[in-house]
Amino acid sequence: MKINTEIYLGDSKEVLKKLPDNSVDLIFTSPPYADQRKSTYGGIHPDKYVSWFLPISKELLRVLKPDGTFGLNIKEKVVNGERSTYVMELIIEMRKQGWLWTEEFIWHKKNCFPGKWPNRFRDAWERLLQFNKDKKFNMYQEEVMVPMGDWAKSRLKNLSETDKIRDESKVGSGFGKNISNWVDRDMAYPTNVLHLATECNNKKHSAAFPEGLPEWFMKLFTKEGDMILDPFMGSGTTNFVASRMKRNSIGIEIVPEYYEMVKSQINPVELYLFESEAKYEKVKLNGRVPIR
Repeated sequence: MKINTEIYLGDSKEVLKKLPDNSVDLIFTSPPYADQRKSTYGGIHPDKYVSWFLPISKELLRVLKPDGTFGLNIKEKVVNGERSTYVMELIIEMRKQGWLWTEEFIWHKKNCFPGKWPNRFRDAWERLLQFNKDKKFNMYQEEVMVPMGDWAKSRLKNLSETDKIRDESKVGSGFGKNISNWVDRDMAYPTNVLHLATECNNKKHSAAFPEGLPEWFMKLFTKEGDMILDPFMGSGTTNFVASRMKRNSIGIEIVPEYYEMVKSQINPVELYLFESEAKYEKVKLNGRVPIR
């Protein structure tokens, strides 16, 4: 199976316009957060973040397949002593745009630095928002199943009669679980909390996420040969993981240094194929010719 990794240098809002409709199976990305890392990305003020992102999400909605998924790693920040609301505002506006906000995952950063502020604890988690175009989307849950664990040893040892039926909750909150459904099972679906350490290797990038993050979502929402898109490529983690997992991928990056870094690490044979195939149009962006 031939696997392609295409990378572009330029503004996502403009580069995305050149991608075909309904051509991507999974979008997985972490855009620059509001008003952070100004020296790297220029910074977007929280008050302007939604208006900055919506033209990009509009293009992402167009290029995603009807049965595809968009995984967005994002986190609000503290502004003037209180939590900013730009993430919640973005979710609302994306829903108006046509996106379905299907699920929310939490990335628990197991090795985050200790806190140092007197009036606030350090964040040890980030959001991973799942968006879809349709309620019916590709999902391969068996690929991310986990062992039942210690819970089963005690909870399933001696089942009561009420454990074997969906009895009504005594507090009136609905029906409980039929615990007997878990008997004789070795594997179960995971929770929506992912426990992964942050990226500790020096990738010369200020916000590289661990390979386990895109890998988990690729297992869950794609199969070999599918197309993955990261419109904020950064150090190329999503693209490298996609290649290792036999997925095709596209990466877009606006910072020349990061683009060149990823370009230098791509397999030379693959790089040659991208540059030499005449069917791909070479588009000038910011004075450079991206690989296509």
